[in-house]
Amino acid sequence: MSEYSRDLAEGLTLTKLSVGPMDNNAYLLSAGDDQLLIDAANDASRLLDLIGPAGLRTVVTTHRHGDHWQALSEVIRTTGAESLAHEADAAEIPVVTRTLTDGDTVEVGDHTLEVIHVVGHTPGSIVLSYQGKHLFTGDSLFPGGVGNTRGVKENFDSLISDVEQKLFARFGDDTVFYPGHGKDSTLGTERPSLPEWRARGW
Repeated sequence: MSEYSRDLAEGLTLTKLSVGPMDNNAYLLSAGDDQLLIDAANDASRLLDLIGPAGLRTVVTTHRHGDHWQALSEVIRTTGAESLAHEADAAEIPVVTRTLTDGDTVEVGDHTLEVIHVVGHTPGSIVLSYQGKHLFTGDSLFPGGVGNTRGVKENFDSLISDVEQKLFARFGDDTVFYPGHGKDSTLGTERPSLPEWRARGW
C-alpha cells in the first residue's frame, strides 16, 4: 500500500504514500500513538487506512494548491486532527485550525519539525525540517529543479533565492528531501545544478 516505511530516528517512522491522479506524495510521521500527516492530498480512504487505529493529531498542508488538500476535509472530519498551514495560503485551504509562520515548530511525539517559509511556488509554501537531516519540501524543491512558477520571473527569483539561502546554504549534502510528487533526493545530489537552474529560469 505504501511506497515505503522507514525509521527517521529512534521512535519516529516515516511512511510515504502516492495518492490521486497527480501522484501526490502524502507522508505520515508516527511516534508511537502520535501521528502527523503532511499533505492530505487525495484518496481519503487510503490515507485513513494508513493512519489506522492510532488516530491522527495533526495535518500540515505544504501549500494551497488543490491537489495537495483534496482529502483534507474528510481526514479532519474523521480523525478530529488539527489542520495547519502557513498564514499566507490558509484562506485558500478548506479547513485550517491554526496558521504557521517561518520558524514555528510542529510536534509529533517527542520530535519537533521546524517550519521554513519558502516563497515563490505560492505565497505561503512551507518546508518542514526534521533535525536538518530530513526536509519535506512540498512543491518548492524537486529532483532536477525548483517548483513551477508559471513563467513569472518575480516568483522564480524569490523561490530560487529562498531555496538556495534557506535550504542549500543551511543544510548539508547528506540531507534528504521528500517532495510533493515523485522520488526523494539529497541536497548533495542537486547542489551542483543550482547555477543551471538559476540560469534557465525555471
